Amino acid sequence: MKVSLSAAPAAEAWGEGALLSYGEQSATVHLGSLPLRRIQRAGRRLHAQGVRRAQLAGDWSSEQQWAFALGWMSSKDEGELHWAGEDGEQHRLLDARLRCARWVRAQTNATPEQLSPVALAVEAASFLTELAPSRISHRILKGEALREAGFVGIYEVGRGSDREPALLELDFNPTGDRKAPVAACLVGKGITFDSGGYSIKASEGMLHMKGDMGGAALVTGALGLAMLSGLDKRVKLFLCCAENLISGHAYKLGDILAYRNGVTVEIVNTDAEGRLVLADGLLAAGETGAPLIIDAATLTGAAVMAVGQEYNALFALDQGLAQRALDLAGQEQEPLWQLPLAPWHREQCPSAYADTANSRPVKGGGPGGASNAAGFLSRFVPNEGRGWLHFDLAAAYRNSADADWSAGGTALGLRTLARLLLEP
Repeated sequence: MKVSLSAAPAAEAWGEGALLSYGEQSATVHLGSLPLRRIQRAGRRLHAQGVRRAQLAGDWSSEQQWAFALGWMSSKDEGELHWAGEDGEQHRLLDARLRCARWVRAQTNATPEQLSPVALAVEAASFLTELAPSRISHRILKGEALREAGFVGIYEVGRGSDREPALLELDFNPTGDRKAPVAACLVGKGITFDSGGYSIKASEGMLHMKGDMGGAALVTGALGLAMLSGLDKRVKLFLCCAENLISGHAYKLGDILAYRNGVTVEIVNTDAEGRLVLADGLLAAGETGAPLIIDAATLTGAAVMAVGQEYNALFALDQGLAQRALDLAGQEQEPLWQLPLAPWHREQCPSAYADTANSRPVKGGGPGGASNAAGFLSRFVPNEGRGWLHFDLAAAYRNSADADWSAGGTALGLRTLARLLLEP
């Protein structure tokens, strides 16, 4: 089906304010006052109506075409989407975005049985290596090797599962110089299934926890998009992967973890596991000396309560860098909202037995839960938080389809993170 755009309203026969009108083998999107949102909604509606091949026809900007693609992508059937205009730089850009977004969404939507912690690490390494075989090296630490190397958070969270926890450390080095400085590090939460552990979730809350590795998928896809867009700086990727399950081997409330930087953490909620695995990744990132460290995670329900599922939440102690991220997100048409984070937030989860607890022992971590989680993470980054950004991905996953999105992963934030690598 050919799909074109019109600034004029649809004919009365299609209804007042109609989004779409139809010809024999064509559809027209009527833009109205919110053109990009209406275009995305049109893509979703056409796919939901069973259209499986769309040819964008006429005069479309790259932003308009991408808006249609966001709605068109589906958790069940990708369909065929053909861009408007002649093949060229615009098509190359859109193809790169689509390739990376589809990978992010496919991983996020994969079942827990399909995607174990080690499988996620392997999939991410394979995806990026395929993009630049001669510029990628990686290693995967798993199981007891994590404990021996001091990655206590990933090991403890994952030891309750029969499937080993894993840390992927991937090095994209286009310089060819092993001594080249690392310009940036990406850290992703890769909890491939989250039961909540002994702080067990209700069934309805657990149903969608296959998507709790959305941060790991997003940072991987963002690195891929930056690479396809000409990234010429060395970047390291750390994926912190585990299943948070219940067994006789699982970590327990009251346990105390001692991290490589000397910080001790009392476990008061086994469902606050994402920050425990991210702490390992942030410490490893800090050891590289990179001036820019970005982590991304589906970390807290509190962030969803604060900004809804339309926005991702941003936390930073470096306000100049935070403003840069907000500016880039605006340019990339990806909703992002900054929530509070100050140095004192690291003291908001006190413990009588350790330097800090991993949460507060109340539902959702209590008031300010997303900021308190970010404060916890700030204990594990260098330079008092200068050069560090934390993305709490409230918009990473949709429990069900709506007028704009299919169910499952959204890949929202992909473009912003890639731009931060290209233009820090």
